[in-house]
Amino acid sequence: MLLAALCFLLWSFQTSTGHFPRACASSKSLMEKECCPPWRGDGSPCGQLSGRGACQNIILSNAPRGPQFPFTGVDDRESWPSVFYNRTCHCFGNFMGFNCGNCKFGFWGPNCTEKRLLVRRNIFDLSVPEKNKFLAYLTLAKHTTSPDYVIPTGTYGQMNNGSTPMFNDINIYDLFVWMHYYVSRDTLLGGSQVWKDIDFAHEAPGFLPWHRLFLLLWEQEIQKLTGDENFTIPYWDWRDAKGCDICTNEYMGGHNPANPNLLSPASFFSSWQIICTRLEEYNSRQALCDGSPEGPLLRNPGNHDKARTPRLPSSADVEFCLSLTQYESDSMDKAANFSFRNTLEGFASPLTGIADASQSSMHNALHIYMNGTMSQVQGSANDPIFLLHHTFVDSIFEQWLRRHHPLQEVYPEANAPIGHNRESYMVPFIPLYRNGDFFISSRDLGYDYSNLQESERDIFQDYIRPYLEQASRIWPWLTGAAVVGSALTVVLGGITRLLCRRRKRKQFREEKQPLLMEKEDYHSLLYQTNL
Repeated sequence: MLLAALCFLLWSFQTSTGHFPRACASSKSLMEKECCPPWRGDGSPCGQLSGRGACQNIILSNAPRGPQFPFTGVDDRESWPSVFYNRTCHCFGNFMGFNCGNCKFGFWGPNCTEKRLLVRRNIFDLSVPEKNKFLAYLTLAKHTTSPDYVIPTGTYGQMNNGSTPMFNDINIYDLFVWMHYYVSRDTLLGGSQVWKDIDFAHEAPGFLPWHRLFLLLWEQEIQKLTGDENFTIPYWDWRDAKGCDICTNEYMGGHNPANPNLLSPASFFSSWQIICTRLEEYNSRQALCDGSPEGPLLRNPGNHDKARTPRLPSSADVEFCLSLTQYESDSMDKAANFSFRNTLEGFASPLTGIADASQSSMHNALHIYMNGTMSQVQGSANDPIFLLHHTFVDSIFEQWLRRHHPLQEVYPEANAPIGHNRESYMVPFIPLYRNGDFFISSRDLGYDYSNLQESERDIFQDYIRPYLEQASRIWPWLTGAAVVGSALTVVLGGITRLLCRRRKRKQFREEKQPLLMEKEDYHSLLYQTNL
C-alpha cells in the first residue's frame, strides 16, 4: 500500500539533479555547447528574469595535474564539462540546479530563504514504519523514469561532435548507478586499447567530496520524488561488526537458500536488475554502458578473499584514521602515506597509515566483504547497501573535519590526479560543483549525523558537566566567602576612610604655616623691587 501511494505522488514532483539534463541533450545544445534551460517559473534561461541566475561561460581551472594520466584530449571527462558544454547556468544567492530551479543544500522554501538542518540516523534506530518507508522509496526510485535527465550511450566523438545525439532514458535509482560507473570507467583509446589507471572519484583527494555530493543529490531526488522534504539516507555503523547485520529480509536482503550468491525471494531487492557491470565487454566494443539490464543483484557477504580483507573495520581503526592530521600527502593517490583520505578509503593500513597494495581495509573492506555486485567499483552502486555504507563513511569524514577544523586551502589546489584538484569540476555533474565546495562541515550543507550529535553531548557530559557539578558543590562556600569578603571590604573601607581623614587634617595644619611664610616673603620681595 505504501509503495502504491508513493507511485501516485510521482507526477506531482519534478526532479532536477543528476547528469545530462534532458533539455540539453539536443543536437542544437551539443553543437552550440550551451546548457542553459529555462526555469519554468518565468520561462527565462536560468530564471534570469526572476534574478535566479544567468547563462555564463564556464571558467576552468588551469592548475597543473598529477602525472597519473599521460594523455590529453582523449577522454570526454577531461576539463569537465567543456567537451560537451562551455556555457551553463550560473545561479545567484541560494539558488541551485541546471536551470536554477532548486535551492542550495541547507535552504528551503519558494525563495530559498529558509535554513534547515536534517539529521541522518542509524538504520537500526529507525522505527519499523520509517524503515519500511525507506525501502519503499528505494523501490519507487528503481521503477520511476527520471523526467529531467538522460544518459549518453556514446562518446562525443561517436555522436559526431553532437550532431547525432545518443541518449537513453533511465530510472532515478539507476541514474546514480550510471553516474558512479561513468566517473570511474576506463578511458577508451580506440581499437581495443583502454587506459585503466584513471578515476575521477576514487584513489585521490576527491573521493570524499565526490561521494558527499553524490549522497546529497540522491537525497534531494528522493525528497522531490516522494514529497518527503525531511527524508535523509540512514547509515550503517559497521564498526566492530562480526557479519552483515543488515543482510536480512527485514532490511537489505538475506541469503537465497537455493543460491547463496542471490538474495532471498522475500527481499525487497531480489527482483532488481543491475546495470553497468560488464566492463570488459564495453571496453572491447569501445562503448559506454547504456543502462540495459544485466542480471540480478549479487551478494554473498563473508565469502570473500580473506587474505586481502581479513576482517571488517574496528572502532580502533576508525579512531586511528581520525588521528591523522594530513588530509592528503605525497603523490595524492592510492600510494599516499599518512593520508587521512587514503587510509579511510582503504589503500593504507589503519594500524600504521602506510599504503599497502596487498590489503583492502576500511571503506574498501566493506566492498570486498560483500562479495558480489558491490565488490566491483564501477557497478557497486547497484547494491542499495552502497548508500548506507557511504553515508557512514561520510560521517567519519565529517568527524575528521570537526576535529581538525581544516581551512579549505588544506584541500590540494594542484598536482592531484586528473579531476581531483580543488577547483576542478566534479564529473559527471551538471550543474557544476567543485571538489573544494564540499570540503566543509556538513552543517553548512544542511545536514548532520545523529551519532555526532550524541558525541557532542557526550563531550559535555564527560568534560564540562563535572566542572559544573563541582562548582555547584562548593557554591555555598563561595557564597559565604563572598558575604564575608563584602563585610570585610566595608569594614576595611571605613577604617581606611577614617585614617585618610585624620591624615588630611594633620597635613592641613602642617601646610598652613608655610603658606603664610610664603606670603610674607612675597611682600618682602615686592618691597625690595620698589626700592
